[in-house]
Amino acid sequence: EHEPRLVVVYAGDNDIAAGKSPEQVADDFKSLVKVIHDRLENTKIVFLAIKPSIARWQLVDKMRAANRLIESECGRDKRLIFVDVFTPMLGDDGRPRKELFIKDGLHLNAAGYELWSSILKPHLEPVND
Repeated sequence: EHEPRLVVVYAGDNDIAAGKSPEQVADDFKSLVKVIHDRLENTKIVFLAIKPSIARWQLVDKMRAANRLIESECGRDKRLIFVDVFTPMLGDDGRPRKELFIKDGLHLNAAGYELWSSILKPHLEPVND
């Protein structure tokens, strides 16, 4: 059995595209947190913000709302960490940076994953509580 000290979660992007509300996505996150913490009480959970994308720009307000709800939830528990990958993915025009995506405008390319890695890495270093 695994007993990770930290779990990284990226979720909600496809759920919102499939019609779930921001509130449902946040509730799903709370349910996942409960499942993890019921068994692994001290495990930290890092939630990567739902990313903006060119292909799903029409859903950006719902994605922002879900991110706000989840960030708020993370603020209530020191074991939960919200990592904002959303804002750094926007260009000066406030729209998703094209150079971070493959041709479909949805999935990240190497530059997109490099950006995510640089933002996430500090949260993966050993923590002395």
